Amino acid sequence: MPHVINQGSPAVHRTRPAAGNAGLYPIISRNKNLVRSKSEVFQQLKDECLRKGVLFEDEDFPADNSSLFYSQALPFKLEWKRPSEICENPKFIIGGASRTDICQGDLGDCWFLAAIACLTLNEKLLYRVIPRDQHFTENYAGIFHFQFWRFGDWVDVTVDDRIPTFNNQLVFTKSAERNEFWSALLEKAYAKLHGSYEALKGGNTTEAMEDFTGGVTEFFEMKGAPKDLFKIMKKATERGSLMGCSIDSFVPMQFETRTANGLVKGHAYSVTSVDEVTYKSQKVKLLRLRNPWGSVEWNGCWSDKAREWSEIEKMQKQRLQHQMKEDGEFWMSFDDFKKNFTKLEICNLTPDALDDDKLHKWTVSINEGRWVKGCSAGGCRNYPDTFWTNPQYRLKLFEEDDDPDDAEVLCTFVVALMQKNRRKERKMGVSFHTIGFAIYEVPKEMHGNKQHLPKDFFLYQASKSRSKSYINLREISQRFSLPPGEYVIVPSTYDPHHEADFVLRVFSEKQNLSEETENQIIADNPEPIIFVSDRTKNTVDSEKERKEKKMEDKKKTKPSPTTAKEENEEDLQFRHIFEQIAGEDMQITATELMNILNRVVKKHQMKTEGFALESCRSMVALMDTDGSGKLNLMEFRHLWNKIKQWQAIFKEYDKDNSGTIESYEMRNAVNDAGFRLNNQLYEIISMRYADENMNLDFDSFICCIVRLEGMFRTFHAFDKDGDGIIKLSVLEWLQLTIYA
Repeated sequence: MPHVINQGSPAVHRTRPAAGNAGLYPIISRNKNLVRSKSEVFQQLKDECLRKGVLFEDEDFPADNSSLFYSQALPFKLEWKRPSEICENPKFIIGGASRTDICQGDLGDCWFLAAIACLTLNEKLLYRVIPRDQHFTENYAGIFHFQFWRFGDWVDVTVDDRIPTFNNQLVFTKSAERNEFWSALLEKAYAKLHGSYEALKGGNTTEAMEDFTGGVTEFFEMKGAPKDLFKIMKKATERGSLMGCSIDSFVPMQFETRTANGLVKGHAYSVTSVDEVTYKSQKVKLLRLRNPWGSVEWNGCWSDKAREWSEIEKMQKQRLQHQMKEDGEFWMSFDDFKKNFTKLEICNLTPDALDDDKLHKWTVSINEGRWVKGCSAGGCRNYPDTFWTNPQYRLKLFEEDDDPDDAEVLCTFVVALMQKNRRKERKMGVSFHTIGFAIYEVPKEMHGNKQHLPKDFFLYQASKSRSKSYINLREISQRFSLPPGEYVIVPSTYDPHHEADFVLRVFSEKQNLSEETENQIIADNPEPIIFVSDRTKNTVDSEKERKEKKMEDKKKTKPSPTTAKEENEEDLQFRHIFEQIAGEDMQITATELMNILNRVVKKHQMKTEGFALESCRSMVALMDTDGSGKLNLMEFRHLWNKIKQWQAIFKEYDKDNSGTIESYEMRNAVNDAGFRLNNQLYEIISMRYADENMNLDFDSFICCIVRLEGMFRTFHAFDKDGDGIIKLSVLEWLQLTIYA
């Protein structure tokens, strides 16, 4: 049964995708350092403006239509004005920021404003998002900054104070005080973070709650809510958690429409207090809610003017701060809340947001990953052929909870899966994917094995736990209790082939460790390369030495009569073709190799368009041990034996005999060829060798395997001490990569 997280100072473990190449996986700064560096940028910009005597103008979020809307043209023109142009004596914050400072404007971002209202209830959290010492008087330069949690990092967002207006009135969020502007500027910074104001239209309160705190959210549907939900909510308020709620609207025309009792469908509210009163000698459970519009309130029992208030003691009214004021805030009974609202969201604060060291410590693990079409976007369990290709994360639960009332030894943890940057990319037609995850227990005999679990494991193993449903939200999360042990978490989109970046977080009461599988990159018994030095040393063999080598090779390639008798028909055919094409020096070029291979492939009736010249050049580079740029018969024979092995692997996965294999099967085919790679490398292979339908033909597959074998061979030749690290000069690096 869900209950509120009790968090303190964390032990934090974090992983990011390995940098397969710099363009794919940029590594950014960590948490506090990132905030500090960005804050320093803000201060530098402000100091420069003060020195020049000018007001800051933000070129990254200009005061024009590009920062407003991307899908529609406004029927009227908005004017961007600074607060001093809107009113006299503008103030950043008047008498402290409070929930009444937030009134929604002409933008459908009530979800964002409901989260702000919750934020104002915790001053420590509030002033982390809104740095102190910002004014319109002392050292004013038209520049302000705010801080948000973004997928594991705190980022500092700088904006100028030009705000959209119409008829000298703020168009979007405003304060009840005409000359107070912190909420309007906070909204502008959040819009900049997502690319435009329009990007904030429609959303889930938990998005903003988490961006304000770095917290993890739990969702409750009123229909299936636990019996102790009020207790959960009360504990949540005591621990500083943020809470939001809403009423689902299943009819589009009823979105954000008022009901007879004053509530609004399809609209986000903040829960700002949870309490109890004595009414007619009985305890009544009450909730205080706030409509971010700053108006339109509940008119039922316990509303502002309801008769119930006249029948309770004055001290209780004062304690609950009851006011008869049209400010969007109201009380209602918990029973009425359950009858009218459909969803509740509780954002439990992350440990770094708490200031009470006495609270129980939690361990936090953060992993960043991505789903890539054709490689690691395998979809849910309904797609068994591709599900196993999704990213996998090993979770180790070391210690059980401290709960004397629980007879069973269990570890409590929360898994939260968040997709990244989807809102910011709305203008490109991007929307939230439908996401979920499954948790599998790893058998004891597989503990410590960090390799990616294969398809067969998931075909014959049921999940131990999983997310309740797949849903198109930015983040889904759920609480679990499982025995200590080793598990694997498989996050996925519902359908395969959907690409996205994501963050997977695991919170546990005791120590845990979560990390992505496939940490090792290995090749089975890589063959040593003998003459690498010939291609990488700075000296070049003399022409005389070259000729001597060729003569030696020619002698070696002429078999004895005994050898010739032992050759099978295919070998004889190859020799005959080879001698015809190779000529007097018994060496063949890449073009000649292409002709030989395509004749043989055609004879074997393989469904392929044949080998491309580029593939044959890679093969020559792989087998060219003397650095001549050509192959002798022995080198060619060795190559052909390998091609036959790889051909057999290809045919095994080309089940429909189409001449292609799916890129998802490429992982198994590469494994069968003797290579163990990680997700980043499989992604690169898919991008490099698969076609637009995410299929690999025979030529591409052979070219890929040739390249892998050549690179592993070369690496091991240079890795003299076997420590997995090599050092190359620029010349060596260029020689190797250009010729490969």
